[in-house]
Amino acid sequence: MSALALLISIILSVGSMIWGYAHAGWEVVAGWVFIFGLVWLVAIWQRWHWFSTLALLAFVLLSAFGVVLDLEFSWMLAGSIFALCAWDMTDFRRRLQVIAQDEDTRGLERRHIARLSLLTLTGLLLVSAALYTQLQFTFEWGVFLIFVTALGLTQLTAWLRKQR
Repeated sequence: MSALALLISIILSVGSMIWGYAHAGWEVVAGWVFIFGLVWLVAIWQRWHWFSTLALLAFVLLSAFGVVLDLEFSWMLAGSIFALCAWDMTDFRRRLQVIAQDEDTRGLERRHIARLSLLTLTGLLLVSAALYTQLQFTFEWGVFLIFVTALGLTQLTAWLRKQR
């Protein structure tokens, strides 16, 4: 369960950053972000836990650079938010491996992912409200929000089903 959340976070982070840069005409940077995302996925597979910290730093710097270049703030922020989620999930998965086997690891995973999803969705909704009030809410951002909300609702439904 946490592995899937980690992969989705990486894909959403990389995808948001690629969309933000490519949409503004920075295709070369978007290509490098794509390559970095592939390396990030390989790092997860190879269990290079240190790479998520490097990726988080890189994506925050890319977001800041994008804001300085006056790229769409929403995509830069989404890239950073999901990079932070991926970093958190990497650390959480590493900590789960060292806890006692008699602990309820599935329950810990479900609760952690639910809290992280709620926090992420709240942040994205606040950004959306700000975009709406500034008349900068785009169709692409709306589709992205619908996709992320559908993922969150799917996770919530699965979590509630496990509670019964």
